[in-house]
Amino acid sequence: MRSLERGARRLLGALDAGANRAWGWRWNPLHQSGTIAVAMLLLLLATGAYLIFVYRISAPSESVARIAASPWLGGWMRTVHRYASDVFIVAAVLHLVRIFAQSRSWGPRVVAWLSGLMLLGAGLVCAWTGFVMAWDSFGERLAREGARLLDVLPIFSEPLSRIFAGDRPVPSAFFFVNLFIHIGLPLAMGALLWLHVSRVARPVLLPPRRINWTIVALLIVAAVMFPARLGPAADPFITPGETPINFFTAWWLPLSERAPAGLSWGFGLAVALGLVLVPRLARRPRQDSLAPSVVDSRLCTGCNQCPQDCPWEAITMVPRDDDRPTLVALVDPMRCVSCGICAGSCAPMGVGPPGRTGRDQLADVRLVIGADIGHLAAKPAVAVCCAQAPRQQVDALRSQGAHVHMVSCVGNLHSSVVEMLIRSGAPGVVVCGCPPRDCTSREGPKWLGERLFNDREAELQPRVDRRRVKVMTLAPGTAKEVLAQFLELAEGFAALDRPEVEPGEPELECEPTVVVAGKGRR
Repeated sequence: MRSLERGARRLLGALDAGANRAWGWRWNPLHQSGTIAVAMLLLLLATGAYLIFVYRISAPSESVARIAASPWLGGWMRTVHRYASDVFIVAAVLHLVRIFAQSRSWGPRVVAWLSGLMLLGAGLVCAWTGFVMAWDSFGERLAREGARLLDVLPIFSEPLSRIFAGDRPVPSAFFFVNLFIHIGLPLAMGALLWLHVSRVARPVLLPPRRINWTIVALLIVAAVMFPARLGPAADPFITPGETPINFFTAWWLPLSERAPAGLSWGFGLAVALGLVLVPRLARRPRQDSLAPSVVDSRLCTGCNQCPQDCPWEAITMVPRDDDRPTLVALVDPMRCVSCGICAGSCAPMGVGPPGRTGRDQLADVRLVIGADIGHLAAKPAVAVCCAQAPRQQVDALRSQGAHVHMVSCVGNLHSSVVEMLIRSGAPGVVVCGCPPRDCTSREGPKWLGERLFNDREAELQPRVDRRRVKVMTLAPGTAKEVLAQFLELAEGFAALDRPEVEPGEPELECEPTVVVAGKGRR
């Protein structure tokens, strides 16, 4: 499973690099794959609401042909509906690959993974029923193969394939069932979507407006210029010379038609079972760097900041079990993904995954750069880099003389670490994170910027010269831009007066409190 994750990560990196070169990381549509799928679902509902009123189950092929021939509304509306379903499937698959490649499919994320698989499956069934409802040669071909596969199951009293024998017209009830599924499943997908994001705080459901409306506009233009093909009307007594096929949703059809039904079922069930078992096969032990956050109740001041910042709603404030008047933070290990963002939000450094609290980070800085602490002034800057950043770009920063300090996520970084580096003589600190829409911790770059520059708890103290603190984004395919930006920042740091080295560490806002029976003080 680890090798599959690495392979998926390499594939994802290559795709991201190409997209970043083409559009820049801010507008990379691959970072928006999940939200693009939601946007396409809404577009499908909007266009389907019109199509459903002009569709007739008593004359399916004739009504769809009439819609397709409409020069003003029906023709391009049907094509947009068709193309949006393709984009939905592609975006959902890319989102699945990204989540798997970034090892975000197990632990507290199992519900999101399984509900996402159900959303993809429901989308495929909706697409298949939509093609059958058109009842052209492709829809008939899809229906015949579906009936052949279902006939091997002991469900129906008589074989479904008899519906298409040609001795009698296909009953309207068949198209009514397809219509019912085609309408009912999107409603169920709404409930699945709620379940999919139920364990995250502040879920982002739509892509940025610029990307959203660009995709919609491109689909409309494509629909007008390249209308979706509609095959000849289905006829059980005529074998069409050529059948249009949709390879996004029915790529399996030519293979399934040539294989025994049992083999097709076996392959499909094996793929489905493998996807369902991914959380089990990909899971890691919840220890060391993946252990859930813990709270030192002696340090917790009850400020309520870590619950506000937690992207997974894993922290709540509860009454204390001592006589101090404030509440205390409590971490739910079943929801915590060990992103460490809570550690960066805690001013007294009393919460975070084991080994990654603010105090642990200060200790790591002392240990890792202890030998260089007096020589930081000779470096162009200190680069604090996310562990998910492209390795080639991190190595390139080292080659430019930067002192690189790695963190699990820039959202985990405590502002006191930045202060300590500046006070130790570093000309400047450049924090290098992932693109905001591709952060494995969801909101790391967002909270980092708020803490460093907008005085969000735990803020970078005013005594730190903010001219010496900058933020960069490391994304695949942007190595030249990253190096050019770093060199420009380094020149800016060099132009400033050299900072005075101040021995010592940042002042800790809160020391452990020992509760004495009957007194409740230090």
